[in-house]
Amino acid sequence: MIAISAAIIIVVAVIVFFMFLYYFPIGLWIRTIAAGVPLGIIALVRMRLIGIPPSVIVTNYVRARKAGLDLTVDQMQSHYLAGGNVENVTLAMIAAQRAQIPLAWQRAAAIDLAGRNVLEALQTSVNPKVIETPIFQGVAQNGIQLNVKARITVRSDLDRYVGGAGEPTIVARVGEGVVSAVGAAVDHKEVLEYPDRISKAVLAKGLDAGTAFEIVSIDIADVDVGKNIGAELQTSQAEADRRIAQAKAAERQYAAMAAEQEQKAETQAMRARVVEAEASIPQAIAEAFRSGHLGVMDYYRLKNIQADTDMRSSIGGTGDGGGDQSQPPSPPPNPVK
Repeated sequence: MIAISAAIIIVVAVIVFFMFLYYFPIGLWIRTIAAGVPLGIIALVRMRLIGIPPSVIVTNYVRARKAGLDLTVDQMQSHYLAGGNVENVTLAMIAAQRAQIPLAWQRAAAIDLAGRNVLEALQTSVNPKVIETPIFQGVAQNGIQLNVKARITVRSDLDRYVGGAGEPTIVARVGEGVVSAVGAAVDHKEVLEYPDRISKAVLAKGLDAGTAFEIVSIDIADVDVGKNIGAELQTSQAEADRRIAQAKAAERQYAAMAAEQEQKAETQAMRARVVEAEASIPQAIAEAFRSGHLGVMDYYRLKNIQADTDMRSSIGGTGDGGGDQSQPPSPPPNPVK
């Protein structure tokens, strides 16, 4: 029993010892004293109790003080509790001081909390960044397409870094300016001879307004001649006009064919009515014979008159036969008396 009790006491003592070292970081406290920026042990214990790693605060606090920055522990603690990166902000503050760039802790912390890398922003502000643009396609007034590639040199503007537009906006605005500048050229040869006109025209528009960057320069890296857009448009227009003319011609042709079919239908209807009328003549004659209104001699006189009419039509050339006028016509038949 005595051995078990002693073992329990030893285990409890070890646990208490390590808990003491955890909540009372003696090593960090000694480190601050050795660095010449002493922090009270109570302050370190308080950090541990509120969930802040004392090593993060102590390391960056010593680093900032040794660099000559007048930062406080409360500032670092507040930024850590807000979800910020204390190390990045501290390094950015040191770099800004070395580069003689005015940067307040509140501004650096705001940039970090906005989700941007404040250290990278400061490095870009000291050492401008070059953005390679895609190929922009513009068309001069003579219809020649030009493919332009540019390089944009930008510097971070720390005052506008929070809430400012990023690199895609810069590239899009420069592309719009390049296309506009190429379109303003009367001849594409002007752009090939003086490509700096494009960069000057684009820079004059102040494309960096509302962005997180300041445009230092825009350099035209390459200009290539593309397609003859004007000729292609004229060809397309001519083809469209040809198709329209063909459609109108086909429309007129179909209209003529429809009119011809209507005329044929009317002619056939007239012929049908004539045949119907001719078919009723024998019936009328038979009815006249039966009713006694037409006699045999009257019928023969009618036939003689019809034969005489056919002969006269043949002599006049209006009949179907036409006849040969070189020979005298045969005498008409004697009427039956």
